This record gives sequence, structure tokens and C-alpha cells, in this order.
Amino acid sequence: MFDKILVANRGEIACRVAATARRLGVKTVAVYSDADAHAKHVRACDEAVHIGGSAPRDSYLRWERIIEAARATGAQAIHPGYGFLSENEDFAAACAEAGLVFIGPPASAIAAMGSKAAAKALMEQAGVPLVPGYHGDQQDADFLMGEADRIGYPVLIKASAGGGGKGMRRVDRPEDFIEALASCKREAQASFGDDHVLVERYVTRPRHIEIQVFGDTHGQYVYLFERDCSVQRRHQKVLEEAPAPGMTEARRREMGEAAVAAARAVGYVGAGTVEFIAEQDGRFYFMEMNTRLQVEHPVTEAIVGHDLVEWQLRVAAGEPLPARQEDLRIRGHAIEARLCAENPEAQFLPATGRLEVFRTPQASEFSVAPVRLDAGVREGDEISPYYDSMIAKLIVWGDTREQALARLDAALAQTHIVGLHTNVAFLRRVVGSRSFREADLDTALIEREREALFGVEGVPLACAVAGVAACVLSEERRLETPDPWSRRDGWRLHGMARRRMELDVAGQRHVAFLDYLHDGSHALELGGERLALRSRELGQDRYDVQLGEARWTLAVYRRGESFAVFAPQGATAVQWVDAIAHAGEGAGEGGRLTAPMPGKLIALHVQAGQAVKKGQALAVMEAMKMEHSIAAPMDGVVEEVLYAVGDQVAEGAELLRLKAA
Repeated sequence: MFDKILVANRGEIACRVAATARRLGVKTVAVYSDADAHAKHVRACDEAVHIGGSAPRDSYLRWERIIEAARATGAQAIHPGYGFLSENEDFAAACAEAGLVFIGPPASAIAAMGSKAAAKALMEQAGVPLVPGYHGDQQDADFLMGEADRIGYPVLIKASAGGGGKGMRRVDRPEDFIEALASCKREAQASFGDDHVLVERYVTRPRHIEIQVFGDTHGQYVYLFERDCSVQRRHQKVLEEAPAPGMTEARRREMGEAAVAAARAVGYVGAGTVEFIAEQDGRFYFMEMNTRLQVEHPVTEAIVGHDLVEWQLRVAAGEPLPARQEDLRIRGHAIEARLCAENPEAQFLPATGRLEVFRTPQASEFSVAPVRLDAGVREGDEISPYYDSMIAKLIVWGDTREQALARLDAALAQTHIVGLHTNVAFLRRVVGSRSFREADLDTALIEREREALFGVEGVPLACAVAGVAACVLSEERRLETPDPWSRRDGWRLHGMARRRMELDVAGQRHVAFLDYLHDGSHALELGGERLALRSRELGQDRYDVQLGEARWTLAVYRRGESFAVFAPQGATAVQWVDAIAHAGEGAGEGGRLTAPMPGKLIALHVQAGQAVKKGQALAVMEAMKMEHSIAAPMDGVVEEVLYAVGDQVAEGAELLRLKAA
């Protein structure tokens, strides 16, 4: 085993690798960018080396600096994690040339599987079934469109060097092909430095099933069963589970053996994942091989009881695989939810900001347990625009899928994040949806369940307002003084005091009245209905609240005029509006078009003086390597363009001005 390794990554996966290394007695070296100087992964390792600026190209993608750091600190091996350099054959080769062990497959295996087109040609030779499509080198737009016509619509354009849903577009009509191809190629070039694409038939109602494989330097291979990753948004995974619901033993063995055959074909070593598209009838097609550890590997760890990072370290150190195929068994069911900084109600636009509150359920970290939470951030940390939007991974295990579902919903309900948009409430709705509950799975599940997942009221208005009132009353009690004339609650010698509360909830303005009765009790009037209010502080921002006959246990976090109310049904944000402080606000700003998230302006389709139609694409922004098109909200004329292509813009920045036609 190694004495010291360098972790060439950041965030959750760097912390994950460090945790296993510490358990094995292996020292670790972290690398960090300017933005990550105080990051959790820096503290998780024994040493840390600064490698450059905040942008990945200035730090985590500079493999020369990383190799220098490894040699300077005496590290014997480099663990690349996932993302960044984990599937870069040049980096793997450079490690070998520098006398360092790359904790992953040989460069030749990365190269063989790094190109989707080349990998599919290799799999075709090995007899692995493929989706009909074009995987060649010809990249002329008209030629590719002809291939799409031959294959038949809908088709999927995919970046050959891609992954993580980047550089991927579904096209349903021939007239949309050229524009989708151009966008796909831009995104592929930005994300992978290669705009080569392939075109495939789009399989309707497909399931995304992947097989975890492992190989060692002694020629031994195993598969650690499958994971179902069908629940996706924008081609990126949201929920993953193992084993795949409805999988038969015969099909599991067939897919597992096909995955091992793929690994053998390239002389694979270490952890890898072979991904398949599966029809509803069970037929499956090779999609790609990820030559690294996957984000969702904890669900496999949960059902097999093995630490896959430990396996990686042992195999990289030259040891044989810790188990043979006949030793591996499936135990129970596991589900992983990716907690992301994003706004599901705004097409999952990534969010940035400070984790003002980050409260989680009681859980283990980086080790198998009924509830596990792997996070690379802490309360108070910033989610920056430079890196992936994932905050943490929540993994649950149960004897049955039903038990795992119940544990996941309970754990999500206890996950409270304040300071930026997240997908936590959305995940709860997905877990509770009919399709997911009944395992009616395919990659369009989110779209099929749209009515149940979007625009849903999480917390009743009365509950939210009562929560705010309970928080305010609790603060007043803590500041109480024996002198009645100095109290903050509007105490009067006779009668009651009434406090007006103007609140903004989900963009709607509401007025409530909090009454302080002479006997010390309280009442709340909302929408013309007046009910008795009782509240009791439970500690740690939690309250027992009763309004009339309704009673809730709520968590309420206050930051100035802003309140975040967490109830059993979900969460909501409430803004206390000070009418005097905000006088004059709300005037119309017709024609204002603002950036929906922080990012870079990568395309402008209009210029000043140009007439546009409602829905017409005006500009394209890029954030976290994903493209977002900004369309005209009405017919009009562009009055002024305020930014140029290449400019970095903040969320809410006015991009251009549009005058109504």
C-alpha cells in the first residue's frame, strides 16, 4: 500500500478519497485553487498545495502543476477523483512518465473509451449491441443531417468526448437539426476541447442502467452489479439506485458479463462503469464507458458492503481484487439523491451563493450506513460559479426499496439549506411521485410527472405566516425585560396590541395581523380569518406551532427581513416587507432582460435596432459548462445591447433593452 497520495480534485470526492486513505493509514495531499483556499477538502488532507486561479483551466486542469505538487510532497500516486483530469489519457501518461502511479486505468484504456465513436466501434467488434447511429469521423453538417434523416427522428446528437450531459441535444424535426448541432458543438468544444459529435437514434422510454466493473493488474475482472440512473434532468442524473428495479438475475448476469467483456477488450484496470440504454422490454445497448469512479458509487457500496475507493487504492498498489465474482452478493436496496445548487422552477438554472444554513439529518459521512451524507462543503461556505453545482450526496439504504424510499423522504425533509436555490424540495416530490414510487422508470420521468413536480405549493400560507410569527415572538421573549414600558411586544395597560405584518410569499403580497392579548396569549388574522396562535421554542430554530386546530413542528431561520420556513410538507421563503423602507419600489421596468444566473455571455444573436419576435433567441449564456438560451418575452425592437460576447455577467445583470413593438 502507498504511504502518501495526492488527490487531484476538490469538493466531495476529494474529501471522500481522503476519508478512506486516512482509515488505511495513507497520508494525503490536497491541491486547491484561489476560490478553494479555505475549502473543506483542504482541511480533510494532511497537506495542501496551491495550484492556481479559481477557474478550472487555471488550477484543477493544470496537470503539470499537479504533478509538480505530487513530486514536491513525496506522494507516490495521484487519485484523480471524477471530472477534471480523471479521464485525460495525457495526464495518466504524464503520471507514469513522472514515476507516479495514476489511480485509475492505463492511458491506453482511457484513450480507447474516451471517444464515444471509437468505443462504439470497439464494442461492435466485441459483439456488444449498439444503438443504430453514425459514429464516424465525418463532421460536415449536411452529411450529419443526412445521417439523421437515414436513422430517423427523433435523434440524439452527442459530443464524442462528452459526459455529464454536456454537449448533448435531442432533435425531433429536421428543421431543428442544424441549430442543435451548432449548439452541441460549441458546448462540446467548451467542455472537452473537442467538438466531434455522433448521431444516434433516440430510444423512446429508455432506462439508463450502468454496471460497475473492476479489473486488477493480475487479469482478474468482476462486476459489482447494476445501478439504475434513469431519473435525469438535462441528461444529468438526479436519483440513482441499486439494484435496478425489475432486473432479473438472467438479465443482470448478461449485462454484467457484457460489461466485463468491454473492460477486458481494453485491458482495463481499476474502477470503471459501463453504461447501457435499456428498452422497457429489457433489450440493452452499449452507450459509453466511464473510465473512473462515478458520483453514484455509494449506492453500490451500500448493497455490496465494500469500500470502492479502498479497492482502487489496493488495485493501483498492485494487489489483487479483494473479492471474486462468486463472493459478491446484493444486500437490500440503496438510493442516492444529488443535492444541487439550482432552481428547478427556472429550468434547473445553477445557483450560487453562501450556505447560510446547512442542516442535515443524523448520518454517517463517507461510509456505509442506513443514512449517509457525503459533502464537500460546510455551513457558511460559498457555492461559486466556477465548479459543479452539487452540494452533497444523500444516500439511504433499506432492506427493501420501500424502506429505502421512506428513509430518503425523511432524510430530505430534515435537510435544510438557506442562502441559495436548491433542488431539495423538488427531490422530495420526485421520490413521492407515482412513477418513481412504482418504479415506472425511464429518462423522461421528470417530464412525464411535470404536473406533480413543478409549480406545487410546498407550505400552506397559514403555516408559513404562523412560522414567521412564532419566530418573531420567540425573539421577543428572549429580549423581554421586567420593565413593561421597555418591552418590544406593544404591551398596553388595557386591551390588546396589534402588529401589522406585510409579507411576500412566493412572489405574492399578503397582510397579516398579529394580536397581543391582555392575558399574554396571541391571535393571528390572515385573509379575514382570526385564529388563536400558540407557539413554543424547541431549540435549534425549531418551534411547536398551533394555529386554531392545525399544529405543526416547524424550523424557521431568520436573516434580517428574510425567513425560511421548513414544514413537513416542504419549505418556503418569506420576506417581511417594511413598507417605509421599500417605498417607491415596484415601478415597472418594461423591456428589461436580465441574466438568469451568473455566467459568461457566449453568443449574441441580435444587435441594436433589430426587430425581434416573441420567443426568438437573443443571446446564449454559459454557466458551469452548460448553455442557456435567452429568448424575447415579446415582439419588439432591441434598443441597446449592454454586454459583448465573452463578458462575465452577474445574476440579474441587464443584458439588453427591448422596446415593445
